[in-house]
Amino acid sequence: MSFNPFSEKCVPIDETFMNWNTMYPRAYRKETTDPYTKCRIVLMNGTEFEAMWFTRHFSRHCCDNDLRRELAMLRRIEQQQQKRISCLKPKDETILEHTITYEQLAVDLTSVLAKMETDCNVINALNAALLEDFDHLYRYSNLLHLEYGVYPEKLVGGYTEITPGRPTISEHRYPKDSILKDINNHTASLQTKLNVNIITAAEQQTMNYYMNVASLYNVSDIGRRMYQEIGMIEEQHVSQYESLIDTKATWLESLLMHEYTECYLYYSCMMTECDPYIRNIWEECLQQEISHLHKAKELLWKYEKKEPQEVIGCEGDFPSVLKLGPNINYVRKVLETTVGNTHDGECIVPLGALDKDHPFFAYQKTVNTPLDSVSTHNIIDRHIRCYGIDYRYEVGPNPVELLQNRSCDNTTLARVQNDTPEHLSRCGTTEDDCRCNLGRIKD
Repeated sequence: MSFNPFSEKCVPIDETFMNWNTMYPRAYRKETTDPYTKCRIVLMNGTEFEAMWFTRHFSRHCCDNDLRRELAMLRRIEQQQQKRISCLKPKDETILEHTITYEQLAVDLTSVLAKMETDCNVINALNAALLEDFDHLYRYSNLLHLEYGVYPEKLVGGYTEITPGRPTISEHRYPKDSILKDINNHTASLQTKLNVNIITAAEQQTMNYYMNVASLYNVSDIGRRMYQEIGMIEEQHVSQYESLIDTKATWLESLLMHEYTECYLYYSCMMTECDPYIRNIWEECLQQEISHLHKAKELLWKYEKKEPQEVIGCEGDFPSVLKLGPNINYVRKVLETTVGNTHDGECIVPLGALDKDHPFFAYQKTVNTPLDSVSTHNIIDRHIRCYGIDYRYEVGPNPVELLQNRSCDNTTLARVQNDTPEHLSRCGTTEDDCRCNLGRIKD
């Protein structure tokens, strides 16, 4: 059954404000709550953050105070929604335990979006960052097990593997190689437009979280340094994903797309949530967002004389519901075929395709020297010294032979050309390549 938020009745925005009790909900239980419920909470927290900051930047570039007042109304409720969602996290969940949820979301959300995607450029972007977030999950899991004695496979519910991806040390790239070609809203599918907006908000939330908690992590210096290092990779991911957004869209077109995306996500959360209490929150947020969407539609017509169909590209029916779930087979296939890739300008290419004087190598030499200053490598080395092997949760041996050794961390794959075999660097350069090799892998 299709759902069109433009066809839904909405309540006046003035009637959607919340009181303090509503904004401070009952937190979930970290021991028993489904991992994907936690992931949805992180996803929607980030989506609301993106919505707030978009309207704030819009307001700073707008000279019409009447329009700025309308944005202020939307933003106040988005703030209330964000406060409500963020407080679903319980007080007894540590920064590091919550981080595991962030990285599980990154892995499984990226996989789901890639499998829904048809644009080759977007698929390549998603798959490239997927292997990096997958490796972050592995690194943080080793830190959690080493410093807290917690087994992270319990936190991910056995739904997501914990094993090396593209080594984090190899992910640090020259900044100019983080910018990709943007999509065209007039020709892109609705799913592509949604995917780009969703993943940008999600990765931005991860970047912001690591930016803020790095200095608050008080267990060890190596933990603080890991948040610092991986936070830099999340900055790269946000630069990469936001560059995919259509740069030709007007502010009001973008406002409508933001509100439509929020409606789509809350509807998806509502339809897939297993916790009745939290499902009710998603339903209430959806009703609020429908009011926001109708206001964005009104403003788009008032100021630009455009109908929402000119932005959405259809009458407004949602595509398939976004459902988080296990993606083990998909991640394994992407890992065994593209782990040796890196970036070169607007393209994702095999490491071996780079010239010897490519800025990637100079940047690597700058940030990763000396080797013992790289925290994401040091944590694995420390875990091995303590337990004899690294920490993993696998359904089978890592699909990349170079990553199967549990007593020695690989620091050269996708970083040193002679140590990166060509068969680990398949890259879909055409739509057919993407569909055959990566984009249509199913679990």
